[in-house]
Order: sequence, then structure tokens, then C-alpha cells
Amino acid sequence: MGLKRLLPAALLALLAFTILFPLSGAQPARAQGGGPPAAVRVAFQKMTPEERIGQLFLVAFNGSDIGDQSQVYDLIVNHHIGGVVLSAGNDNFVAAPNTLTAAYGLTRDLQEVEWNTALNPPLDPRTDQPVPHQYVPLLIGISQDGDGPPGDQILSGLTPLPSEMSIGATWSPDLASQAGAVMGSELSALGVNLYFGPSLDVVQTPNPTPLNDTGVSVFGGDPYWVSMMGSAYITGLHTGSGDRLLVVAKHFPGRGSADRADELEIATVRKSLDELKQVDLAPFFAVTGGAATPASTTDGLLLSHIRYQGFQGNIRATTKPVSFDAQALSTILGLKEFDTWHQQGGLIISDNLGTRAVKQFYSTGTDFPARTVARDAFVAGSDLLYLGNIVSSDAPDTYSTVLQILTFFAQKYRDDPTFAQRVDASVLRLLTVKYRLYGGFNVDTVVPDISRLDNLGESQQATFNVAGRAATLLSPDARDLATVLPNPPQVRDRLIFLSDITPAQQCSTCAQQFVPDVQAMQNAITQLYGPQSGNQTSSTFRMSSYSFKDIADYMAGKSPPYMPGDLDAADWVVISMLGSGDGQAQLISDFLSEQQDLLRDKHVILFAFGAPYYLDATDISRLTAFYALYGKQPPFVEIAARVLFQELTPSGASPVSIPGLGYDIITITSPDPNQIIPLSLDMSATAAPTNGPTPEATPVPLFKIGDTIAIQAGPIKDHNGKQVPDGTVVHFVMTVTGEGGGIAQQADATTTLGTARVSFGLDKPGLLQIRATSDPAMISEVIQLDVSSGGQPAAVTVIVPQLTPQVTPVVTKTPEPVEDEFITSGGRPKFSAWLVTLIIILAGATGAFFSGLRLESAEWGTRWGLCALAGGLLVYNYFAVGMPGSSAFAKDNGLGGVLVLIILGLLAGWAMGWMWSRRGE
Repeated sequence: MGLKRLLPAALLALLAFTILFPLSGAQPARAQGGGPPAAVRVAFQKMTPEERIGQLFLVAFNGSDIGDQSQVYDLIVNHHIGGVVLSAGNDNFVAAPNTLTAAYGLTRDLQEVEWNTALNPPLDPRTDQPVPHQYVPLLIGISQDGDGPPGDQILSGLTPLPSEMSIGATWSPDLASQAGAVMGSELSALGVNLYFGPSLDVVQTPNPTPLNDTGVSVFGGDPYWVSMMGSAYITGLHTGSGDRLLVVAKHFPGRGSADRADELEIATVRKSLDELKQVDLAPFFAVTGGAATPASTTDGLLLSHIRYQGFQGNIRATTKPVSFDAQALSTILGLKEFDTWHQQGGLIISDNLGTRAVKQFYSTGTDFPARTVARDAFVAGSDLLYLGNIVSSDAPDTYSTVLQILTFFAQKYRDDPTFAQRVDASVLRLLTVKYRLYGGFNVDTVVPDISRLDNLGESQQATFNVAGRAATLLSPDARDLATVLPNPPQVRDRLIFLSDITPAQQCSTCAQQFVPDVQAMQNAITQLYGPQSGNQTSSTFRMSSYSFKDIADYMAGKSPPYMPGDLDAADWVVISMLGSGDGQAQLISDFLSEQQDLLRDKHVILFAFGAPYYLDATDISRLTAFYALYGKQPPFVEIAARVLFQELTPSGASPVSIPGLGYDIITITSPDPNQIIPLSLDMSATAAPTNGPTPEATPVPLFKIGDTIAIQAGPIKDHNGKQVPDGTVVHFVMTVTGEGGGIAQQADATTTLGTARVSFGLDKPGLLQIRATSDPAMISEVIQLDVSSGGQPAAVTVIVPQLTPQVTPVVTKTPEPVEDEFITSGGRPKFSAWLVTLIIILAGATGAFFSGLRLESAEWGTRWGLCALAGGLLVYNYFAVGMPGSSAFAKDNGLGGVLVLIILGLLAGWAMGWMWSRRGE
């Protein structure tokens, strides 16, 4: 009897030991697929309803105290929450220099609280007995977008990483992967295992207003390239973290076309499902069921609170926010690309349920039912609910609200079998993901080695590479830049820097910092080109820096000391712009418009360290040069300085449309009409000829009637010289020359990696020619072969046509009239010129008077003076009233030429007076 009872107990103990202490050599795995491992099922069976319910929630908490009296400690130990989300707004991080060590200590302590609870379960106050607790690692999440505040939560110590848009401007998936790898490595070293990002929004039509400006937190506006960059970035996150980071792509199903920011009010996207599939959903397809590799597959999707108008084709019907709309969400997740991924373990995670937008949507008067919000989000289809700082109308704070939600879910679990089944499915999915993340459940494999902190912040080369490749010349055209800006700043030139800055704080009690610093550009130039580094700019007294606030004060007539003088004396005005927030774009627009006289004859350079689409065509026309950097981290400021001093030639291209320049991203990524599309045999699909042996040393197969010839067109290039997006349509035509000739066959195909393929059966004798077009690229090489009726095999000849250059109108900025110090743009003297000429005329007339007085008499002296005066005034008035030819002469010769003519007029008048006196004798 003893053995019969001891054996099952021993096996159960052995299994439990295996769950808690996996083999040290177990490898982490994040690949999805298959059912839950046996160890997960055993752990799941031992979990109480409360433990299972707790796994469904991510919570936020204030501060960094997780002692046994803290609220987050209670939520972990007694309520079994599945994870936490850390943010600067909740003061989870301390200020430098201890930010990283404190963050590591926080994540370690959170995981150890969960571990110690499993080893030393708390006592049940009713029975005074330990309450069994299954150890499951916590998810510790963060949103760290790159580019510093406001998207980053940790502001110092980590490598300053580039924005998504700057990565998009490189058009290089390799650089996207490099940046992702740095992010993955550094976050996992801190103990973060859940990453909210990257954003896969597609911004086809930028909204440059603060209402819904996505800024630089998107890869671009073409769904193909957003897919490419997003996939590569996710690959980097996984490889950099050693597959110890769950990646959650946001903002599913896509908010790039939303009418407002969804943090403050529920946003609406006016698109049908078919339209969504073509654009907004395409990048999410690329990282789920359509992912090219396991590493590029996202672990989860962050579900946004967005309504869709016209979702099912009726433009007058609008869904509820999709995060709370079970029918709409199930329709989307039912698409084959998502269905397979979700069945294989992909997670759906709700976006923050504690936002003002959600509260506004659910509130009835003063009533906000947080329990209902959480239930609706879960029932709609989310596996994991991010509660954020949610506060129910009948609870005093977030902690109390979370307890209410947990109790409500546990009770519903016991009362509603259907709800319980839905909970169990999500819990098994979550446990499986956590188990595969670490290869088992053991705190020693969950907490990273502290020595990894030593390498944080040392991978800036990846950011520098992105910054260098992203820098873009937007205006003027590169061909015109040398004309309008032939030289960089010279050693005696004066420079004034007007810089937009973003205030940020690591915590509510931390000192405020500005990113970038108002003197960032000046300091970079001093370091690179100052007296100690080549002396291309003489010293700091020829440079000055002011903020956009200083510009606003200047425009309001209360400018800071020295600013008017610095502006007036400057040869170069360098503007660093971040975005449209707080009316910054309008401020610069007003400044450029209202200060035209002040800025005339100065080099006005604008660097967009944010998105590039805030200025209109008129604003841009007032700039000497307009560059985009798309990021404000220190490497981007350095690259801007190198661009200003013409040490670096910008090679990037904007990944988003810029209405002010007429730059449309869909047009840019379409085939370049000024190319000859390459055509060749598709050797991978071309079958060996069946009619007779192939002669030796023939470089290509020979073809006869009845064979099939496979053709490939490409790679086809877009206007930036990159491969066209997948799905670009290519039209193939096979023609026959001679009697009965014409189009024999034609077919359409779409590109993959820039190349399209098609096959034609050879069923008609004659001289065959095959061409391809891809609108607007209409010229291709020609594949020609003579399949005669004699039955002899024919070889393929490739004919390369000559591309006739197309005369494309070049839109150039009309130069504004140049005014010098004395002559107006109309060619007439200014007041200063009038004063100078008046002095010269009076001086000449006086000279004529005294010469007449000395040589003749007082009477003739007066006459000589009046004649000289008349001659000088006659010439001056010729210019003053704008007589024919005067404007052109004044513009070409300036004040000096005008004065020469006036002196000649004086002399002519004097001569006439002299001749008068001679005749009077």
C-alpha cells in the first residue's frame, strides 16, 4: 500500500521539480506553434481561479518601492498579476547617474518577489496554512520608441537610438535590424522582457497638426517599406535580446489614417476592410502569418482603441472601438494571415485601458465602470489586458480599481463556464509564451546577469550609421544647391542658431532637462570646426544660440538681450525644428514671413529634426536650404553640423509624403519612367528544350515551337533607385513580326523583390519579340527569337534600346529680388541713397559756386552753382522717377554707378555755366 501511494506522489514531486528547476542547458525559445508543453499544462492544472485570472493583467504602479507594504507587492503576492508596465510618468525610474542600476534592481526585485512567493507561500488568514502558489515569471513591459522624450521612458544611460522615421529614411532593412538589435540587447539586459513596439502605422497622408501628428514614430507612408523596416527591426529585437524579449507590434490594426490622437479621444479611421488590407494591415501581415522568418514574427499585437467607419462597406456604419468590438475584431483576426499566427500562440494585448479616451467613451455622467471596460476588452478578444492608471468611478485609486476588477473576473470565472473557458484559453497561451521565453520557470534564467550593465550605452555606431544615411536634402534640388549655397560658413561668418527643444523629466521630482539642448548645434560645430578642430569657424563670439521661445518673445517685441543685434549681424540663420507641437511650425512660418527684410542676404538653413512636412510651399521658398534629419539624438545633431559645413552629402530620402514640396510617397515608390526595364530568361523556370539535343557551349537554351519560355523583368527601380514594392504590376507582351503578325500573347504579373516573372508557350512561328512595361516605366529590353516553321531551334537575343532623355520641367524657386543697401528691388534709390546723393550734389554745386566766384564774379559763381545743381538733380530724378533704363542700370551697377552719373551731371551743368559765362563776355 505504501508503494502504491508513494509512487504517484514521487512522480508528482519529480514533475514539479522539473517545472521549477529546468535543466541548466535548456535553450530559450520564442518560436510559436504547437500546443502548450506538458509542464505548462501541469502548472495550469494546479492554479486556482485567482491565479489564472491574475495572469490576464498588466498593471502600472507608482514609484520604485516594492517592499512588503507596497501595493504592487500585494498585487503580485496575493493577487497573482501577470506582469507590470514601467514608465517615467509613474516615477518608476530614478534620475542619472543611477538610472540603469536602479532599473535593473527594480526588475530583479519584482521577479524575486514572485519567486519567493512560490517558495514561501503566504498564509491563509482563515486557516493559517500556506496557500500554494505556482511560480510564473512576471512580464515586465516598457515602451521605448527611440529618439528620446516623449517616446522613451529611460532618458539616460542607454544608447540614444534613432527614431523609426529616420530608419525609414535610410531605406535599409539592415540598419533597421542593427538598431533593433541594440534596443533588444539593452532592454533585456535590464530585465525587461516585454517590448511595446515597433509601431507599424502607415502614414499615407501626413496630418501636420498637433491633433493627430504621429511625428517620427513611424517608419513611413508606403505599406511595403513599413513592412520591410518593421520586419527587420523585429528581427533585430529578437536576435539582440537572445530571444528573451517578447515583441508586441503596435498600433494594431493601424492608426496611420486616424482623425485624432487616441489617447485623448477615441479616434476614427474611415476605411473599409478591403482598404485596410491593402495599406494599414499589410505591415501586420508581414510580421504574423506572412513573416519571412521566425525571428521577424511578432510575439503579440497591441490592440488600439480605434473605430472604423465603413468597415464592412457601409460608409454610414461605424464600429465600436475595435478593442471592445468582438465582431469587428474577430473579422480581422479571422483573416488567414492572423488566424494561423494566433492559433500558433500569438498574443493580443489591449492598449492602455486607463486612458482619457476610454474613460470618455464609457462614462455616463460621472460613472465610469472599470470592471465593464476590462470585461469588454477581454471578451472582444484580448489575451492580456493592460490596465494602466485606470480608476473606476466607485474606487479611490488605481490599486483599489485593480482589486475590484480581479474580484469581478474571479467571480465571473466561477459563475460563467463560457467565460471560464475563454480565460483558460488565454492563460494557457500566456503560460506557453512565458515558458518558451525562458525554456522553463526558474528565476535564475529569468533575471539577467548584472555584468551586462557594463556594456549599456556603448553601441552608438548603429545610431550614427542611421543618422548619416537618413540625412536628406529636401530643397533646393541637389543640382541647384551649389548655386545657392556654393560654400559652407567661413571663418569670419557670423552664425545664429534658433532651436526647438523638448522639456523632459526622468521622474516628477527630477531636474528638468531639454532635448536637445538649446546650444546643441553650436556646441557640435565648435567641437568639429572650432579653433581646436580646423578653425573653420573662428570662435564662439561669432555664434549665438536662442530657443523658439526666444523667437516668440522677439516677435512679440520683448526679445532677449543681444538677440536683435545677433540676428541683424548674422550671415547664417540656422533653424532646428522638431515638430508642430505648441504652434512651433506656425511660429517659424510667421518668423520667415514677417522678417523677410531682416533675413534678406542671409543664408537661412532649416534642419527638420522631427517630421519634414510641417512647412508649406511658401515657407520653404523663403529658405536657402531645407534638410531633414528625422531625429534629435546627439548623433543626428552632429550629422547636421557636418551637412552644414558640406563635409557630408545627404543621401537619404523622405519615407513620408511632404505636401509643401509636392513629394508624394506612392509616386516616389512607383517605377521610375527614366529606366530601361531589364529582361532575361528565368533560368529557374525555363525547362530544357525537348526537341533535340542542345548544342554544346550554347550560353542559353534553344527554343522551338511547343516549348515554354520563362521571362523575368527586373529588378525594376523606383524614383529613389530602390526596388519597387512587392505587388507592382508588370505587363508582358509577346508580338510576332511578319505576315499575320501582331500581339501573340500578353500577361500581367506582379513583382517580388523588384522582379516579375511570366511564362509564354511558343505556339506560333515567326520572329518573336517580348517586351515589358510597368506604368509609368514604358521601355524595356527586348527578348527576340526566331521560331521559324523550319523546325530549327532558336537562340534568344536581348536587344537593349536607347533611352531617349525626357525633358522634364524643373521647378525651381524663383529668386526674390536682391536689394543692396541703397537701391530697392525696383531699381530706385532708397532714403539713404537720396541723402548721400543730396550731399554730393550740394557739394558739387558749392564747388562750382566758389570756382565761379574766384574766377569770374559773385554773379557768375551763383550761375555756375545753379547750373551744376540742375545737372546733378536732373540725373538723380531720372532714377528717382524710374525713367526707361534706369532700373536696369541701378540694379546692375548699384549706388556706385548712380553716383558716377550724378557727378557727370554736375560736371555737365558746371560746363554749361562756364560756356554761358564765355558767351556773356
